[in-house]
Amino acid sequence: MKPSGEQLRVLKELIEGGLIKPIIDKVYPLKDAGQGFDYLESGRAKGKVVIRIK
Repeated sequence: MKPSGEQLRVLKELIEGGLIKPIIDKVYPLKDAGQGFDYLESGRAKGKVVIRIK
């Protein structure tokens, strides 16, 4: 895959239109980002792993 603004625009429209919904597995605060990356690398994630920065 290559970065594509057009593909991101299409995905944004699909998400906002409710046609697709990303699955979020876990959310980690920024201070625990290392744990989030460890979890992601473990292969156990069943969806997106989010690092919350706010």
